[in-house]
Amino acid sequence: MQDRAQIYKLLFILSFIAMACHSGSSRQDQVNRDTLAPAPIDTSLIGVFSEPSTYRFDSVALDSFFATYRALTPYAKDVRQFYRQRNYAFAWHDSTGQIEQAANLYNRIRRLSEEGISSGIPYSRQLDTLMMSTEKAPPDVEIQEELLLTSMYFFFAEKAWAGLPESQTRKIAWFLPRKKASSLDWLQSYLSSTDSAIKEKEPIYRQYFLLKKYLQRYTSIQQQEAWLPLSLEKRSYRPGDTGFVIMEIKRRLHILGDMSSQDTSNRIDDTLTNAIKKFQHRMGLTQDGVIGKSFITALNVPLQKRISQIMINMERSRWLPDTVRGEYLAINIPEFKLHMYRDDSLLWDMKVVVGKAIHKTVIFSGALKNIVFSPYWNVPPGILKNEVLPGIRKDKNYLDRHHMEWNGSNIRQKPGPWNSLGGVKFLFPNSYNIYLHDTPAKDLFDKSSRAFSHGCIRLAEPAKLAAWLLRDDPQWTPEKIQKAMHAGVEKWVSVKFPFRVFIVYFTAWVDSQGNLNFRNDIYDRDSRLEKMLMR
Repeated sequence: MQDRAQIYKLLFILSFIAMACHSGSSRQDQVNRDTLAPAPIDTSLIGVFSEPSTYRFDSVALDSFFATYRALTPYAKDVRQFYRQRNYAFAWHDSTGQIEQAANLYNRIRRLSEEGISSGIPYSRQLDTLMMSTEKAPPDVEIQEELLLTSMYFFFAEKAWAGLPESQTRKIAWFLPRKKASSLDWLQSYLSSTDSAIKEKEPIYRQYFLLKKYLQRYTSIQQQEAWLPLSLEKRSYRPGDTGFVIMEIKRRLHILGDMSSQDTSNRIDDTLTNAIKKFQHRMGLTQDGVIGKSFITALNVPLQKRISQIMINMERSRWLPDTVRGEYLAINIPEFKLHMYRDDSLLWDMKVVVGKAIHKTVIFSGALKNIVFSPYWNVPPGILKNEVLPGIRKDKNYLDRHHMEWNGSNIRQKPGPWNSLGGVKFLFPNSYNIYLHDTPAKDLFDKSSRAFSHGCIRLAEPAKLAAWLLRDDPQWTPEKIQKAMHAGVEKWVSVKFPFRVFIVYFTAWVDSQGNLNFRNDIYDRDSRLEKMLMR
């Protein structure tokens, strides 16, 4: 590790010597940020921080620093606490000058756009100037450099790892709990830790890093490709068909990684058909291998929009816990799928139906506690007011025809094959009146876009979920579950241990096969978040 650190430090110094000789600048010169390139070093923050030592500064330096760098005052509290905890010992310098970690941090800040962040860097020119020196700075300059680096660390941590504050994310109906780790705690743990495995772990959900790689890839493609819209010469193309547009489709699928070989022929062969199906799968389309309207529409989406989608979903990844242990369910609304995980490893999934745009399924989490076989359906107030009561006024036999009955002042639907909840429902108490359930409308699962409900989530394979949740109870065999689902008599069963459920909203993510997926923004949440990020 020490040899590696010395190599990084030498590369950093040589890089700035070359730039300094080229520009004729001194430490006091103002550096043009447009001509200063980041040092060609490792962009991670792993490395060796200086340990608290006798190399310290006077605490009054903090007052004068924040009086000068007023834009960094939002981080003053953390900076002060950080140095107070280490008794005002330097973190980014030792008695000989900058440590290797200072160069790594600087490089990450200068490459902020690679983190999917478009905002500017405060005091970028001053930071460039201070970091250009190849010699130990005078004490007053060194303190300024030290405090600027620490403040910029908290700036970077806020932008790259924390994201928008919870007060903002709740405005766009994101009610999942935010991760609790603070950037101060994370930095302190890195200062005191000798475990290299911990040092290489940044406090952010793994999807962030997967999306970050694709952000770099799509940005590179955008720099090289015009990506003009393609048009079809006929309604659709099937295996064996030929056409001029097929050559361009092959080229684009090769660029995107769906087609491994580069083929310039104008005929649809098996290789292209498989590539089309792979692309359709990544876009959530019907995987029929046919070049049609939905396929060409997805392929024609401008690269800038795809880049924006990646950046928006990198932001959402910042809000999630960096690690989730144990088993849990995650329903991704735009994907129309439920996923069963264990320690972030996918076990299995199933199709779901989610709420219509006018009846949006809420983004939140809960603890699944009860399974109800052959359930009554208690008609929600909205449906009661807008559908059932008007139906009763028009038809005196409405309740009988719909197998409904009065239950006190409310109306409910009786258990049976007609019941809107099917043979089972899964309850996790919440104030949004949302739960998982079976449905008699099985044909809806054959559609690629499945936003049809009033907000609750319909399951394609409810018996599979019930069997999984009750697998440790020997009395609940698959046969017993099927019998309970069709008994016509409501039966409640408690889950032995409350099971975590996360309802999320991602329109771009990397799947377990390493493929980048995109979905339509069915609730128009991407555009709202993008506007907030651009402020």
